[in-house]
Amino acid sequence: MYDAIVIGGGPAGATAAIYLQRFKKNVLLIMKDSGALGKTAHIDNYYGFVETITGPELLEKGINQAKRLGVEVIKDEVLGIDNFPDFNVKTINGEYQSKTVLLATGKNQVNLRVKGFNDFIGKGISYCAICDGFIYRNKKIGLVGNKEFMLEELEVLKNFSEDITIFTNGMDLSVELHDEKIVTEKITEIKGDEKINQVVTENSEFDVDVLFIAIGSPSASDFALRMGAFLDKNNIVVDESFMTNIPGLFAAGDCIGGLLQIVKATSDGAHAAIAMNKYLKNN
Repeated sequence: MYDAIVIGGGPAGATAAIYLQRFKKNVLLIMKDSGALGKTAHIDNYYGFVETITGPELLEKGINQAKRLGVEVIKDEVLGIDNFPDFNVKTINGEYQSKTVLLATGKNQVNLRVKGFNDFIGKGISYCAICDGFIYRNKKIGLVGNKEFMLEELEVLKNFSEDITIFTNGMDLSVELHDEKIVTEKITEIKGDEKINQVVTENSEFDVDVLFIAIGSPSASDFALRMGAFLDKNNIVVDESFMTNIPGLFAAGDCIGGLLQIVKATSDGAHAAIAMNKYLKNN
């Protein structure tokens, strides 16, 4: 049992892990990849660097600093989080228990860049099987994705309908499926009246009552939504202590909105860690 699990190895997550470690907490940092920072080629406005530094270089320095101070860091993909009563974090390779969790994975909700998609967000296009699956019981369900995240959502949706079509949208399927209906063609358009009713691919059309999006990996807002945490325009809502409406679940960095800059993310991480330390002492 960890005192804290930090999900995300960017500036917010690594800073929080470092502070928690210095508070002598048993902390685990789980990171999947380099995220948005790994795509940044030039950083000139972060304190203390005379010369330009790249995002991957800064990320590596932050993770190495956390490791040097004793933070346990693993590379894995988080698929889901349960909290009854403590937090259980499920990854591709294992499960980990903790008294608190910090979401710091940034923003990476993926939209389909096809005609009509934006018109039906909230009108039959959903990002949360646990939240909305029950509404579409015994209906025609479409699910977009090709990796472990899609598989997790599929297992939830099977509880509600036997009529499920998986759209890989031209991507290679990287998980094993059995009797599911799979469409590998690229999606070209989303159609409907007041709500979605059809997915159009390169050579076919498919009737659907809902289309769930599970592309790539779940984001911080995906985790928050599934656990019942409040969102505001895809930003996780936190109080002054960076805690969500779920006791023990904290969030920091880009996923809570505001100034999307490294300096703000590190500040968030520090404040969140201080609040998590206080929460652990009081509980």
